[in-house]
Amino acid sequence: MVSVIKSFNELTLKELYDILQLRVEVFILEQNCLYQDLDGYDEKADHVMIMEGNDLAAYARIFRSGIRYPAASIGRVITSPKYRGKGYGDLLMSESIRGLVKMGEEKIMLSSQSYAEGFYRKHGFKRTEKDPYLEDDIPHVEMEYRRGDY
Repeated sequence: MVSVIKSFNELTLKELYDILQLRVEVFILEQNCLYQDLDGYDEKADHVMIMEGNDLAAYARIFRSGIRYPAASIGRVITSPKYRGKGYGDLLMSESIRGLVKMGEEKIMLSSQSYAEGFYRKHGFKRTEKDPYLEDDIPHVEMEYRRGDY
């Protein structure tokens, strides 16, 4: 297993294809949610990939503060169905947080599907005071991580 963080311009065509294929497989088909996944932000993100051999086992995109939100953020957090239950999601979150901290970020935001709140909590995220909300007809909560709180 290998962890890699790359800017958009550093991604190979195969890596980009694998990322988009996994996002469609899970976020659109598995979750039965029609939404515009290609939102114009991939080019501004750094891409965290957990690789198992040639397979993309887990993926997230991370943003420095001021790109998506005033704080840094993590999004499109996903583990391949083939690799679920093997700790790849935990490694992905650790690497995503570590990557942003290495960039000098102190506060990280994310929008969690409500069912996944406990997963993010174990990685140091706390729910904000913002009321739960629907995003693409899926219940979500806003969460934040502050360096030093964990």
